[in-house]
Amino acid sequence: MENRQYGHSAPGTSLVAEPPPGRPLRWARIVLVSALVTGAAAGAMLVLLPSERPAEQPPALPRGAGAGVRPPVPAAGPPAQVLTAVVSGVPAALPDLVSLIGREESAVRARPRDARAWAVLGTAYVRQGRLTADAANYPKAERALRTSLEVRGTGNAEALGGMTALANARRDFPAAKRYGEQALKLTPKQWTVYPPLIDAYTGLGDYTAARSTLDKLMGLRTGAAARPAVMARASAVYRDRGWREDAVAQLTDAAAAAGTPAEQAAYLTALGELAWERGDLEDALRHFEGAVRLDPGRREALAGKGRTLAALGRTAQALTAYQAALAGQPDPRNTLELGELYESMGLTRDAQAQYDLLQTRMRQAAAGGVDEELVAGRFEADHGDPGEAVTRLEEEYQRQPGIEVADALGWALHRAGDDQEALTYAVTATDKAKGGGVRSALYAFHRGVIEHELGQDAPARRHLQEALRVNPYFSPLYAPAARAALRDLGEVPEEPLPPA
Repeated sequence: MENRQYGHSAPGTSLVAEPPPGRPLRWARIVLVSALVTGAAAGAMLVLLPSERPAEQPPALPRGAGAGVRPPVPAAGPPAQVLTAVVSGVPAALPDLVSLIGREESAVRARPRDARAWAVLGTAYVRQGRLTADAANYPKAERALRTSLEVRGTGNAEALGGMTALANARRDFPAAKRYGEQALKLTPKQWTVYPPLIDAYTGLGDYTAARSTLDKLMGLRTGAAARPAVMARASAVYRDRGWREDAVAQLTDAAAAAGTPAEQAAYLTALGELAWERGDLEDALRHFEGAVRLDPGRREALAGKGRTLAALGRTAQALTAYQAALAGQPDPRNTLELGELYESMGLTRDAQAQYDLLQTRMRQAAAGGVDEELVAGRFEADHGDPGEAVTRLEEEYQRQPGIEVADALGWALHRAGDDQEALTYAVTATDKAKGGGVRSALYAFHRGVIEHELGQDAPARRHLQEALRVNPYFSPLYAPAARAALRDLGEVPEEPLPPA
């Protein structure tokens, strides 16, 4: 896959390259599916050497930014501040990141053999692509990182770290593992090489390796500036294991110790996601709103705010939040969520407009080298060709068998009429002994529906109840479907309290 997606460049060539051809999108039309929610703090950490600077006194914390969370301590002003963030792998604000990119572009034009400047530029492009949902940054990132490797050679841990982050952003987890392990061999005591490697192992479904790598990371002696990012990574692994309280505790401490508003906003967003996953709407909204106050352009916080407001019945405000999240360069999954909300409201034309936009965004993402087979398979399973979905997702599962893909493949097999085989993958996605142990209402719902079709009423009832117990609001379409299925089984589900 790497050869198909990744280009190659020589030192001193133009920074802006034509995107490489991505995998062709074969689905006939874009349709509604449940969106996958991932913690904001689980994004790729950039693997470059940190540059510590003295901190100033923190500003007052905005109201609603999170109980028990102290104000962040800002580092030196941009671009020094964002350079520190990029090279140490902590979240940065988009305007400062753009400023750094401009500076590094000037640097490599002036010094085309500066391997470190190329590596910083490449990893900054990756970070920009993640923040803006614009995959057009990824071919530019690869050109810069490969140039750095050509200049310095295979011992270039900084560029290898950037390539790990790039592969993770493109959902090419085999490549991320390869680059990450190379970087780890070169700098085993550098904490920043561990988080993106944990991401790669998680994407490949190797949860044992992810946990052991986290143990090694936690055993390193890291400075105070690095500890919030390390705690955020630990939180993501704990969440995947089903350790909710531990995940929340780690993120709460990370947010309290964050060094900049952008970093604190990222961890508050992740806390909001955890609250959403357990159906705690008020707590989720408080964290999302706190994140937006600290970093108004944080898209995942805006989308999370929209999702939560919709569940609270505050639909007009929810639509406003979603539109802010999708302004400029819409993220495919957030676009899907908004379409799903419109669909649940019976606004078919508005939903279709989002699906049309989603189709465009999926093509753009594929052109930037992003593997969108998981989302494409979900589309086909629900409203396209379930057989095509099975073909896509079977191939994806062979390549990188994570929990998300197992769940999607099981659902596609169900939609294609093969419920016996579907159950195998649904069990993998929901059984701690098989997968990572994450508590997902969507996965439990899928398993319950498949069991219901197989006539396994007792486990079906148990898993449908679990879906609604984990998060009664997990989807504006499928949460009602779970209640309807329970009624069909003769079980009267407990309805959530009406919005205040």
